[in-house]
Amino acid sequence: MKHSTCVYLIDGKQWLFLLRNKKENNPNRGKYIGVGGKCKIHETSEACARRETLEETGYIIDTLEYRGTIVFHIPHAEDEISDIYTCREFHGTMHECNEGTLVYVEESAIFSLDLWQGDRIFLERVLENAEPFSLEFTYNESNDLQKWTERNI
Repeated sequence: MKHSTCVYLIDGKQWLFLLRNKKENNPNRGKYIGVGGKCKIHETSEACARRETLEETGYIIDTLEYRGTIVFHIPHAEDEISDIYTCREFHGTMHECNEGTLVYVEESAIFSLDLWQGDRIFLERVLENAEPFSLEFTYNESNDLQKWTERNI
């Protein structure tokens, strides 16, 4: 199982999303997702979140808030466990990302974006400022959310 991170940078009511539109065969193509990526061997989740955010955005994270963990089961892909974070304190200068287009989105418009069905579930919890969550999502061959469960933390 691969381990990854996903970070949502928040500036007031503006959330930074990555529109995956630059790599043709990416399973996230056309979707809006947070920044982040696969953890390196022996890299902590927090270190991965900081490194990936800097690489993809140019921003340096000052404070990071753990929001929850998700296990993804997607056909024809390795299962993935992803730690979700938000960040309201960061600095630096945003640069272009080679994986997609970075877009600030008004908080009230988040659910109008083309999001994965599971992302809608956990983002709702993040927006409600809920306690840290542990979720498991299973997608089918058509990339539709087939089932999801809440796991005990």
